[in-house]
Amino acid sequence: MKGIRMNNQTSAHHLHLRADDVGRYALLPGNPDQVASIAALLDDPEFVVRNREFETWRGTLDGETVIVTSTGVGGPSTALAVEELAALGVDTMIRVGVSGSMRPDIVNGELAVLTAAIRDEGTTRQYLPVEFPAIADIDVVLALRDAADRAGVPYRCGPAHTKDSYYGETEPERMPLAATLTERFEAWRRGGAVCSEMETAAVFIVGSVLKVRTGAVVLMWSQDAIDDGTAPSGDPLFATAVDAVRTLIGANTRPAVGAR
Repeated sequence: MKGIRMNNQTSAHHLHLRADDVGRYALLPGNPDQVASIAALLDDPEFVVRNREFETWRGTLDGETVIVTSTGVGGPSTALAVEELAALGVDTMIRVGVSGSMRPDIVNGELAVLTAAIRDEGTTRQYLPVEFPAIADIDVVLALRDAADRAGVPYRCGPAHTKDSYYGETEPERMPLAATLTERFEAWRRGGAVCSEMETAAVFIVGSVLKVRTGAVVLMWSQDAIDDGTAPSGDPLFATAVDAVRTLIGANTRPAVGAR
């Protein structure tokens, strides 16, 4: 599948970026309020543009341009961001976000380096049949895992559950499909999903179609923390993501066309 066609004079329709605004690497938080905090870990960070939910800052690591672009909530806006960044020349994208844990043994603030995503949403079904797996690029997974090791933060690797309805997962009992939602969520948990969130499947599937490298690292809230609103610090999450990009820059490899 060919991606959107752009040149140096074309501004991306939703992101309002041009090709000379970006480099090969992008970090993708969902929340626009996190963009500046992540960019502060880069060299020479600067604001570039904001349109709707998409805010972009730019900096450098070891001489390479790295951008931080928010995707907003959910698959549709995330797919837009991945599509337009790939068209502008970005070939390595890492989702950086938060999620609810799905395991009772997960400590509040633990990281998840996501290896795959359960496609329990609608956006990616307009790209590939649901039987096609949503998987991360192995080089990005290893870079994130090693960065988490260096940071000394607790983490685990595994698949995420990606959904469209936040309240369908957090308050299934009030939904007409309560029994179905509860049964499916328990199946994902028993199958090994570590967290539930709303963007990773779109990043992985659109990345697969466009032949760009993708990965994801998220900060997990325990159920108790979700109930009482005790937000863990995002600092270890941001530092891990930026350090992983530095590793990928040092390796200086590009995605193999047609390979994942």
